[in-house]
Amino acid sequence: MHESSLHHWQHSHQFLGASHQENERRTWMVVGLTAVMMVVEITAGSLLGSMALFAEGWHMGTHVGALGITTLAYLFARRNMITATYSFGTGKVGDLAGFTSALLLALVSAFIAYVSVVRLFAPVSIAFNEAIAIAVMGLLVNVASAFLLKDNHHDHAHHGEHHDHQAAKHEQADHNLRSAYVHVLADGVTSALAIIALMTGKVFGWGWMDPLMGIVGSLVIGRWSYGLLRDTSRVLLDVQGNPRLVSDIRTAIETDADNRVTDLHLWRVGPGHFAAIVSLVTHQPRPAEHYKKLIGNKSQLGHVTVEVNTCYPS
Repeated sequence: MHESSLHHWQHSHQFLGASHQENERRTWMVVGLTAVMMVVEITAGSLLGSMALFAEGWHMGTHVGALGITTLAYLFARRNMITATYSFGTGKVGDLAGFTSALLLALVSAFIAYVSVVRLFAPVSIAFNEAIAIAVMGLLVNVASAFLLKDNHHDHAHHGEHHDHQAAKHEQADHNLRSAYVHVLADGVTSALAIIALMTGKVFGWGWMDPLMGIVGSLVIGRWSYGLLRDTSRVLLDVQGNPRLVSDIRTAIETDADNRVTDLHLWRVGPGHFAAIVSLVTHQPRPAEHYKKLIGNKSQLGHVTVEVNTCYPS
């Protein structure tokens, strides 16, 4: 067979998200925006004695580091998307980066909780006016960053929507961008809690509110970290995805002749992209291409392998 004729049977392994380059550009913008604010908050929190502000600044520091991981993951995935070394492309690099960022969030959550508990029992004086001003600046930076990183796929389904629909939305999500977005949200929460703590401390003299808000912030961050770890680890471990698509594939094949699907694997290889391996048995075997046509031209199926077994009369 001539080499040029093989191209008809070959296909691309470029399973990057549809907005890959746009998301990469947005994360670089947020890195630059938050790096400056990080230095300001850490310095001010130390000099002014605000634990909530200090914690928010250090969390923003890890946020900058996590965003750096995000942008490098985008860059690596884009530059290596046609490299044959990666059997199913580089679409899951973003999920690996998201998992790493989630681990950083978990560590930050534990650190903030520890330091806040220590400060709760060993309070220090706080320069409230200066600390409040800087915390407000931090919150504004977080709002701007969240606006830059906002992705509709991050919206949670309304209560009562079908489970399959919600699962499909998660399968379309760019977990790399989602990890950056979660870091920004966590920064926003700690900034808002710092403002509440500093205001009540200034007005009512409740100095204990500052470390208490640090503890509350650590619990919120920890919860988000768990959700991101759960979703990214499912992708990295090739957990069976999109139950509705699995059902559609099985139904399409088994309603033709006497075909029976004996083994079916479906897993995500990138945002909005799936690979599938289908094994079937039939009395009337046809070429693999016939069964691929039965499945149909589903846009999310980027790689399909079909194994046909003949069922001989007993």
